[in-house]
Formats: sequence, structure tokens, C-alpha cells
Amino acid sequence: MAKGRKNGLYNGVSEELSALMRTGWADTERHGLEPDEQAPYAARRRAALSARFPGERLVIPSGNLKTRSNDDTYPFRAYSGYVHMTGDQARDGALVLEPRADGGHDAYCYQLPRDGRDTDEFWIGYTAELWMGRRRTLAESEVVLGLACRDVRTIAEDLAAGSAVPTRIVRGIDPALEAAVTTDEERDAELDGTLSDLRLVKDEWEIGEMRKAVDSTVRGFTDCVGELSRAVASSERWIEGTFFRRARLEGNHVGYGSICAAGEHATIMHWTDNDGPVRPGELLLLDAGVETHSLYTADVTRTLPISGTFSPVQRQVYDAVYEAQEAGMAAVKPGAPYRAFHEASQRHLAARLVEWGFIEGPVDRAYELGLQRRFTMAGTGHMLGLDVHDCAQARTEEYVDGVLEPGMVLTVEPGLYFQPDDLTVPEEWRGIGVRIEDDLLVTGDGHENLSAGLPRSSADVEAWMARFAG
Repeated sequence: MAKGRKNGLYNGVSEELSALMRTGWADTERHGLEPDEQAPYAARRRAALSARFPGERLVIPSGNLKTRSNDDTYPFRAYSGYVHMTGDQARDGALVLEPRADGGHDAYCYQLPRDGRDTDEFWIGYTAELWMGRRRTLAESEVVLGLACRDVRTIAEDLAAGSAVPTRIVRGIDPALEAAVTTDEERDAELDGTLSDLRLVKDEWEIGEMRKAVDSTVRGFTDCVGELSRAVASSERWIEGTFFRRARLEGNHVGYGSICAAGEHATIMHWTDNDGPVRPGELLLLDAGVETHSLYTADVTRTLPISGTFSPVQRQVYDAVYEAQEAGMAAVKPGAPYRAFHEASQRHLAARLVEWGFIEGPVDRAYELGLQRRFTMAGTGHMLGLDVHDCAQARTEEYVDGVLEPGMVLTVEPGLYFQPDDLTVPEEWRGIGVRIEDDLLVTGDGHENLSAGLPRSSADVEAWMARFAG
């Protein structure tokens, strides 16, 4: 029986209450289920993973609940590699690929089954079904996921029975499961890296999910423009809440902590406190993305003049960033080095900073020395998918040192940030931060801007705001 809460209001469970709770429940088995539309794609992903590790057992945990305080937990989100290989989002589970003699693998999805009604487990404890909601039965999961499912409570025993089989596990996700196997840390890291490698090129189904995420994000940005006047009367939190409403209405959540940075907060790369004022005459940098129910996320940024019109200095900075983004986007095409879009954008920003007298030229020297980084801070983009910074553990030669392929999705997001205390620039430039970010799909002959539904040029942003701003 689950451990009770200290200082709870009930002292225990009487035999009569226990008997009462175990009776009178209808059969709720779900019939007529269909495989999830992602199931055949997940099967192909598992086949690709299997081919990389013949003769080895692979263990990919989903993860566990994490305590926030006492009996309160953080919202659960399954490990992205597990989601990609199964289409499942259940907690306390794992995908196990058991090697076969022919070099392939048999796949088993270990899950926590439904709580039986013949014990008190289903209603006592804060992870019980009556507290947390109904889980699928193993039979139901087999239909939905299209692979064999087993009771996760037997996984340690099952793994121990095959202890002689060379095994790899993704570390840092489920400590208890790690303790049940004997593995090598370096070899385990290779498994984690391979799972990232296999997400670099999105399949047809994933691209459809990315479109959904971006389309919802476009609507969320339009919502925020429509609520600007209320944000002026409130704070950045109004913008954050407005976008969050759209994310929860159409998706699972936001894909990352929304950056709703007004005024000088726009110069802080990851400003997520979102508790500052929204003042007319200043800029609002909004960096946000909707995460779909399947956990794929968008990542878009627009910098907006809160009054609806850019000042001359704001426009000068904005147009420089826009031109840098145009240069970066033009470099996104199949066969191009991954770094090409970053280099094109950064060279353009370096040229502008030399022209303005903020860094010493010539431009090639300034760029080679990275002098523009005082004002640009970050890289110009990253892969996008199940994680906002997707495929982070992929091999360097496949990612930043690799080439672009059709099906890759990445962001292009140059920016300029003039800190409020930077004495190397004129006073009227200080506290201005501008970033423009779009989500690009590499196609067979170039790229598609998935977030093209949002305006980018300064003139188009002003026209859009005049139409929708409240």
C-alpha cells in the first residue's frame, strides 16, 4: 500500500472502506482501438536504430515523475528519444530492444499497467489512477503503439535474466533502471548520440507535426499583438499568459519558457521572469513556441514596436537584423554546410557594426576575431523538433560539421543586443535588443519558411500591428 501523507487528515483505512472501494466498478476496457498514425513511422525509426547496434540490448527509459515539493510533482514529459522511438508519452516506462540471432531486434515497450481493483493501490497514493487519471492497459497499448508491451514491474528481473547480453542504456533518465543493468558509460553515450542522430532528418509525419506547431504559434503571436494595450496596463506577464492560453488550447504546452522581453529586458538572451513593464515607445521581443500534443515544438521570435511604429534608431537596428536573417536564410539549402547560414548572418552583422563604428574593421578581421559577438551573443540557429534545441547529443560531424539534407528543420535567428550599461555605443542605442527567428524546413531545392505566416520586415511588422494591435 502507498505510503500515506504525514499530517494527513485520515488516520488509516478501515476494512469496511477497503471492501467498499473494491466493489461496484464497471468494465472500462477500451475496444475498437486503432493504431496511432505515428506507429508505422516509429517502427521504421526502431529499425534504423536496430541496424546501428546488432547483437546488443538497448534500453531507452521514458523517465519518472520529479518531486517539486512534498507530494507535488512537476508536469511530466517523457524523454524525447523514447517518444521518438515509440510514439508513447507514458511515465515509468522503457523501450527495450532485445537482440536476435539474425542481427535484428525484438522490441518491447515496458509500461505501468492499470491499477487492479482487487487492492487499494488504485485509489490510495498520489500516483494512483483515481488521483492521476486512467492509464491504458497493456493490451490497449499494444494496439495503439503497434508493438509488444510488458509490465514494467518485471523489467529488472527480465534484464537480469539476460545479464550476459551486451547492453546499453540512456543515462540520466531513470536511475533505478540504470542500477538494474551493467553498462559502460562511453558506450551508453554513443546510444544517446545515435538517438539524436536519427532525429536530424524528420520523416513525413514529423514534418506535419512541425507545421501544426508553427501554425499554432503564428496564431499565438497574433493573439499577443491583439492584447498589447492590456499588457501596457499590466506587464510582460500578460503577454506570457496570452501566448500560453493558445499553447494549451491547441497543443500540449509551450515548447520552452516563453521570452516576453520589453524594453531593456530584450537584451537578455533568456529573459523568462517576464515581470517587467510594457512601455510605449520601447520594443517587445517575443520568443515563444507551441508544443503539439505529440511534443513537437515551434520556436519563433518577433521584435515589435510597442507603440506600433519603430523609432529611427530601432528601425536601423531592426533592418540590420532583418538583412542578416535574409542572408542566413538564403544559405539554407540541401548540400550546404550546416554552418553556412550562421556565417552569412554573422558576417552581415559584423559589417554593420564596423560601419556604425562599434567594432574595429576591416570586416573580415572583425569576423575572424569574433568581435561582433559583443553585440550578437549567441549562434544564429539550431535544429528543431521534439526538443527546442533538438538533436543536442548528435555527433558533431553529423550536426554542426555536417551538411543540410531535405527533411531537416532548423531556426535562423540573428540578433543584436545593446546592453543598457554599454558605454561603447551612443546612449540612444542602449537597451535595444532585436531578434528575428523563423523555422525553416530544408527541401529538395532549397527551403520552406514554415513560419512565413508572420511578417518579418519592419514595414510589414508595422502594417500587421496596425491591423491587429489592441
